[in-house]
Amino acid sequence: MGKLTLYGIDGSPPVRSVLLTLRALNLDFDYKIVNLMEKEHLKPEFLKINPLHTVPALDDNGFYLSDSHAINSYLVSKYGRNDSLYPKDLKKRAIVDQRLHYDSSVVTSTGRAITFPLFWENKSEIPQARIDALEGVYKSLNLFLENGNYLAGDNLTIADFHVIASFTGFLVFLPVDATKYPDLAAWIKRIKELPYYEEANGSRAAQIIEFIKSKNFTIV
Repeated sequence: MGKLTLYGIDGSPPVRSVLLTLRALNLDFDYKIVNLMEKEHLKPEFLKINPLHTVPALDDNGFYLSDSHAINSYLVSKYGRNDSLYPKDLKKRAIVDQRLHYDSSVVTSTGRAITFPLFWENKSEIPQARIDALEGVYKSLNLFLENGNYLAGDNLTIADFHVIASFTGFLVFLPVDATKYPDLAAWIKRIKELPYYEEANGSRAAQIIEFIKSKNFTIV
């Protein structure tokens, strides 16, 4: 196969979800950092790859694809030795898809409501209602996990990669109370024990976690 190239930045949860997928599939790839602060995502050469100028973006031997959910499902469908990360069985895949849509709509919007004002508007006061909404996400995920060790059942899937990548930063704002959400707490521990987790997500999220902490935010 041709060489895969992933364009991204470590601080991005969607990028880290793709890194988790690539590592889980044991694929060889190049990783090219796109410096958003230097507006490299707006340069003509990157816009040819992704006209929407977002990361992650994938180049698979001249086939360009953006959006982490699309990228991860594509990677498993094309390169997976089996379909466990994104099942071909329609009912099993529908559950994974539901979790992916929950991530892209509810999880992402809930997190963005907290981080966007903090990161881009320098508003260090976070309304309690937004933290309460985040706890609502915790409750829903804990419900998902009542049916298996992973978000879509008994097997690890790309849905787990998407949510854990976001959660790495969320935990700074609201640690998971294992007495209230035991299944969620156990799931986080389970994902962190994956042999490629630290390289693909844990260590790469360290800088953004320190950045969050440096904001000295308060919940009001």
